[in-house]
Amino acid sequence: MALSIALGLWGIRRKNTMWGDEAVTCQLAHRDLSQIWLTAQHVDLVHALYYAVMHEICGLFGGGLLTLRLPSVLAMAMAASGVGLLGLRLAGPRAGLLAGLVFALLPQVQKYSQEGRSYAMVCALVTWATYALVAGVPHRARWRWAVYGSTMLLACLLHEFAVLALVAHGVTLAVSRAPRPVLRAWSATAVCVVAGLLPLAIRSAGQSGQLSWIDGPVRLPGFLATAVVGVACALAPLGARGPVRLSALAVPLVVLPGLLLLIASLVKPVFVDRYVLYSSTGIALLLGAWVDSFHRRRRSSRYVWIAAVAVLAALVPTSISLRTPQSRSNDVTAIGAAVRKDGRPGDGLLYLSDQYRAWTAADPADTRFLTDLALAQDPVSSNTLAGVELPAQEIAARMLEFDRIIAVRDPAGAHSPTNPREEAKTSTLRRHFREYGTSHVNGARVTVYVRNHDPSPKADLGPTARERTVAQ
Repeated sequence: MALSIALGLWGIRRKNTMWGDEAVTCQLAHRDLSQIWLTAQHVDLVHALYYAVMHEICGLFGGGLLTLRLPSVLAMAMAASGVGLLGLRLAGPRAGLLAGLVFALLPQVQKYSQEGRSYAMVCALVTWATYALVAGVPHRARWRWAVYGSTMLLACLLHEFAVLALVAHGVTLAVSRAPRPVLRAWSATAVCVVAGLLPLAIRSAGQSGQLSWIDGPVRLPGFLATAVVGVACALAPLGARGPVRLSALAVPLVVLPGLLLLIASLVKPVFVDRYVLYSSTGIALLLGAWVDSFHRRRRSSRYVWIAAVAVLAALVPTSISLRTPQSRSNDVTAIGAAVRKDGRPGDGLLYLSDQYRAWTAADPADTRFLTDLALAQDPVSSNTLAGVELPAQEIAARMLEFDRIIAVRDPAGAHSPTNPREEAKTSTLRRHFREYGTSHVNGARVTVYVRNHDPSPKADLGPTARERTVAQ
């Protein structure tokens, strides 16, 4: 826990930058609970419980990056302690200590312990549900199964794909040849968890378009490498304590959730590594137990220390890079700063596509003096993330009323959505405006457009962003 908290606090502000999904968390956490519920009817229903939790936390401690990310730091610390206790119970104290330390050092754990999203909380809940399962097998007390079921259900309500851990647990009991009373108790608990999740799953199925950005498995090589390493560790004699073997618990947890997402991706792409972040519990257990087994067989700690130093040396560059703005796929702080730098009071503001409106909402001061040309109803009053836009013809007409437009658009080479509104924006810019200057930031481009009829744009518009950068 101490190592996990220390790594979570190290560089937690990421140079005061924010990821796009974190900006959505920040935006919704500052709405009241009724607005969160109404917004969830349109978008992000799967995260509604998390937004409600963050609303209460922000109400108690105020907004800001620390309030946004500290819950994830603490949740990941709880997950690390759960991993340590699982290793202790299944393979001994040294294996438990090593597993907990390995878990805290994993790059994906370090990354998501510093993000204002639900993945760290889900990981902690699945880890402790797994511990409740292991503890409940020999005792068979009903209250233990109630704790297991309620913890799993809470994890699933925070993110639906946590239900895949339930499948891994079932395989663990089957491989471990658990007694029939245990299998019946687990089956009844699993049915209750699925029944509790079913209403959310049915309602959120209508919002599956949110996953349209996934055009293939995201960070698949990392998952495959982790699975291979986990299976290789499981082939070694890891030692066993109690009715559940460590390898029988950890291997399904590492392999099955990701594998099931890959199978589902044959119908619709849904594989993203962070959706099954809790699989890190399994790989940490396997690595910790393998190092302990290696130490016992060699009866010398020299090799262990050499390996530990080598691994730590390899992790240092990765750990440092994870705490930079470039480690995320976008940087809404940089996007907002570019808009504020290139825009002038009275300029028009255009989003290509409208998702960027939710991102720049993280700091309203960035767009305060600009006119949003496509907006018909703002995000808060419309209970949406990006607001409601005008019809295509009205957007084009409003654009022609301005001589300067600041356009926030997709980065070069990215796939842009196509619909009548987006086509009206791009066609009007192409026919009546010309590009004057572009600022490239992480995850977007901010471009200044001027009307074609402007006789002397340079005399009126001042230096471009590039010229200002060179001057500085």
